[in-house]
Amino acid sequence: MAGHSHWAGIKHKKGKADKQKSKIFSKLSREITVAAKLGDKDPDMNSRLRSAIQAARAENMPRDNIERAIDKSSVNTEENFESLRYEGFGPNNIAIIVESLTDNKNRTASNIRTIFQKSGGNLGTQGSASHNFNQLGVIKIDKKEISDEKVFELAIEAGANECISSENFHEIHCEKSEIYNIKNKLESKIKNFISTEIEWIPINNVEVNGEQIESTTKFLETLEDDDDVQHVYTNLKFGSN
Repeated sequence: MAGHSHWAGIKHKKGKADKQKSKIFSKLSREITVAAKLGDKDPDMNSRLRSAIQAARAENMPRDNIERAIDKSSVNTEENFESLRYEGFGPNNIAIIVESLTDNKNRTASNIRTIFQKSGGNLGTQGSASHNFNQLGVIKIDKKEISDEKVFELAIEAGANECISSENFHEIHCEKSEIYNIKNKLESKIKNFISTEIEWIPINNVEVNGEQIESTTKFLETLEDDDDVQHVYTNLKFGSN
């Protein structure tokens, strides 16, 4: 599982039943609105919007919510969201990259800095943690959609670099510039996708064990619960309890 994000796998396995669906839907809606605002409102003509809608469907977000999020891009033209990245080190010296979508960068920076400080971590400058990661295109597909053998063949034919099959989903890695070209090829055989994202994949993992696991997990979940945070990436690897 070279380059695989261990935290992403743990999150998927845990599921999101312990989180409020309204918070998840709010973040998905924000991404749909921004994607529709920046490009065509037809998902067939806007790959970012198409991916955002597929991610929303993977979370069972109602069609009405998706349509309202698209409509909002035309109605509220004065509201501007900005994509910002924060980097630093959390408890047990794990490297962290936080991607946010915010309409108030001062609020977001203050909230994220506070979360880092309370955990004993340090928020750094851009570049302070990202050298521990490779930025790649990552396409996730539910295991129910296609077998391990078939998805591997399809991924290689489409031009992907790597295909990893875990317990619950397949994860296809490719160059970030090629993600939508490869996604288009995959769509000829696969209809439903969990997500299509440019992600930060760790080069080397930092293992945490025992009591460290609880404090580290709490820190990451607190980050992800912030309304402005869209994605959290880490080089964390869970060891033994």
